[in-house]
Amino acid sequence: MAITVKFLGVLRHISGADQLALNIEEAISIKKLMNEIVREMPALKQSLIHQQLEDLRSNILILVNGREISALNDFETNLKDGDTIALVPVVHGG
Repeated sequence: MAITVKFLGVLRHISGADQLALNIEEAISIKKLMNEIVREMPALKQSLIHQQLEDLRSNILILVNGREISALNDFETNLKDGDTIALVPVVHGG
């Protein structure tokens, strides 16, 4: 199953790539995909996973084929062959 992950904003700089092509052999959820991304690109761990809680960060928008995962099944959204995932960092100010 081919999945394409696109990195936008600062994530492009941190990862050193515009995108990552993954060939996954089994069905995978967004949550499992995020862990796979971190395994492939360890530099992204601090940006994608909260270090103390070991939980996915909420300051990244995750889009599957242009739809935000909260409109789907959130982190349990199952991916299909050919899906494109975009990771978009959210900037907060105060």
